Amino acid sequence: MRPGVVLALVSASSLALLGFAPGPGSEPLPAQLADTGGGSQLITAQAPGTGSTSGTVTWWDLKDGQWVQAGSAPARFGANGLVEGAAREQGTNTTPTGLYGLPFGFGIKAAPSGTRVEYRAVKESSWWCQDNDSAAYNRWVDPLPADCRGSESEHLIAYSTQYAYGLVIGFNYDQPVRGRGAGIFLHVNGQAATAGCVSVPEDAMRRILQWAEPEQKPHMAIGTVDGPTALTRY
Repeated sequence: MRPGVVLALVSASSLALLGFAPGPGSEPLPAQLADTGGGSQLITAQAPGTGSTSGTVTWWDLKDGQWVQAGSAPARFGANGLVEGAAREQGTNTTPTGLYGLPFGFGIKAAPSGTRVEYRAVKESSWWCQDNDSAAYNRWVDPLPADCRGSESEHLIAYSTQYAYGLVIGFNYDQPVRGRGAGIFLHVNGQAATAGCVSVPEDAMRRILQWAEPEQKPHMAIGTVDGPTALTRY
């Protein structure tokens, strides 16, 4: 749809006076999350609130036990904001919050130089099945199977701008629940807010594809600054 304890030799107040006490929010965002997926790469997509249609996507590397920012870009979310992924309903134009894997990349354009993730070329015969009655629900299909209605699916090549480059977000992917939603991607910006995906400028999408390393098990965390869908919950 259009991731040590140091013995105190001086008091905390002394550290503060010396200027060494960490300020609020000084930890990198991934270090504040409940879970980062177990890998050493993570993409965070954070919006100010559930009614927001814009925010920030940042990608991070875990180096020597510390999360380091590798890049950042302005992001767009669903036209109707964000909603808890487990409660999402298909067709609501909302972006699902949560922590997700990134199964593979795809695009109408050739993979950017240096891309290491699996990258599928979008062809005229490539579709994303969103038909709740199909055995291929929430799956890339090529060609469209007989039990998947084209009217209920996305003909990927028809979105030449958005799907120039993309990454599949593993929302409702491993064990799809009918009616929860299908085809949630990280892709290139269109004209405005998305139908539930997360989008970024084309250059940022290229850089993310060049950055992601499958052996580092990259994940994507989507959420808000605070509240029940706060990014730090995931």
